[in-house]
Parts: sequence; C-alpha cells; structure tokens
Amino acid sequence: VHRLVTYIFVYEDLISLTCSAVIIWYFAGNFERNVGTVKHCFLTIAFAIVSAFLYLLLRPVVSRVSAVEDAKGFTPVAFATLGVSTTRSQMKSTLFFGVRVPVVLVPWFMLCIAWFIPHSSLLSNLCGLLVGEAYGLGYCFCLDFLESVGSKLDRVFPFSLLKRIPGLKYIPGSLAERRAFESS
Repeated sequence: VHRLVTYIFVYEDLISLTCSAVIIWYFAGNFERNVGTVKHCFLTIAFAIVSAFLYLLLRPVVSRVSAVEDAKGFTPVAFATLGVSTTRSQMKSTLFFGVRVPVVLVPWFMLCIAWFIPHSSLLSNLCGLLVGEAYGLGYCFCLDFLESVGSKLDRVFPFSLLKRIPGLKYIPGSLAERRAFESS
C-alpha cells in the first residue's frame, strides 16, 4: 500500500531526476499559487494515489500490447496538476515552442515530449494527465474541500511550521489571503 505514494520519490538516474525537478518547478509551482500550499499538498498525495490506482488497472491491458515501464518519479503528479491548470484556464490558446496552439492540447504535447525522459513511464504519465483532466472538469469533486478548511489547516502542524521556515514561500489557503499575499 505504501507504494501508492512512495513511487513518486523513486528515480533511477540523474537525468530523470533533473527532468522531473524542472517539471515540478514549472507546473506544480504555478498550481500551488492557484490553490494554496495546504490544498496543493493534499492534492499531490491524492493525485499520486488515484494515478497509481488507474495505472494498476490499465497496466494488465496495456502490457498485452506493449512493454510497460514501472511507475516512477513525480511526473504523473506533475501531469495531473498540468491537466487541472489547462482545463480550468481562461486562455483559449498559448504559444508552444513558437506555435499558437489551443491550451487544452498543451498537456498532450508535453506527454509526447515526456516520452523521451529516461525511465519515465508513458502509461503512468497518461494516468496522471487523465486524473488531472477529470479533476479539472469537476468529475473528482470528492477531492475538494472548502476554503475554510484550508484556512484552518494553515494554522495547524505541519503547515504552521512551514510558514516559519525562512526562504520557503508558503501560499495561504483562502483566496482572500492569497490575493493579499500576492499584492504584498
């Protein structure tokens, strides 16, 4: 059961770790700014678990057709956050490598690029993207909690400790506090 979450911390080489770090820095950081640190932490664990379950369901079917790499690394969760961000985005199109494309296609192009990350599982990344898209479209509403709950969790351990660490950017749970934080 512990592997449903711990697989996101497993890397086989420095290249896959570096690629994952860039993906986490770029996509997960933006997602955290939109939802707050408490909800980001909760959704990171939830996305990891749901993506792992979906991977375990699809692996026997896909392994009949082609070889399937084991799920490793944070990229499935990063794809989930990217899926949420693009489905909830107000933008219709964006520049992707100098070409204007619809925003909803960006994660699918990124999935094709991630295929070339060493020891990265295409199936687990696809599962993460599907989970993120489902959450972004509102099909996983059971993973949401009220902003008031997020604000209360901001004041308890370990989140109260995270606020005090110098150099660490903590994003508040409520929208009003996030707006005040961004303006300061």
